[in-house]
Amino acid sequence: MNKKQDLPWDNPRFRNWIAVVRAEKAVVRALTKALAPFDLKLAQLDMLMNLFRHPGMSQHDLARRLLVGRSNITMLLPQLEKQGLLRRESDASDKRVMRLFLTSEGEALLMQALEVYTGLIDKVMSQSSPRECDMVGEQMRRIEEMLANE
Repeated sequence: MNKKQDLPWDNPRFRNWIAVVRAEKAVVRALTKALAPFDLKLAQLDMLMNLFRHPGMSQHDLARRLLVGRSNITMLLPQLEKQGLLRRESDASDKRVMRLFLTSEGEALLMQALEVYTGLIDKVMSQSSPRECDMVGEQMRRIEEMLANE
């Protein structure tokens, strides 16, 4: 790079992208801290939320939905099962497929954790008007879609 070229941090797109990344990291730190009393990690919360919304989802479908490998799911499931938060059942038509369900304890813990999560989201997003929130969300969805198509 020669001195006549603009440096990346002089570009508003770069600066704004770094702001998005920093904000995401700050939210993750705050949420991780807030979930600590529940002995729940973010990945586990994400799994519980998805199983609440889609009971009976297969391990494969859960991995696809969370954008992680099946090995990641396979490592987390026994922990959640041991904590009594979910159960696995063989699929009636294909015994190779495991269906995942929240237990009543898992659902109760999820509801408590969601109160914390939504409280943090409300606090963070209160910095913006509803219109600004919608604009941020739409922009992030466009970025996700654009990168998914590459």
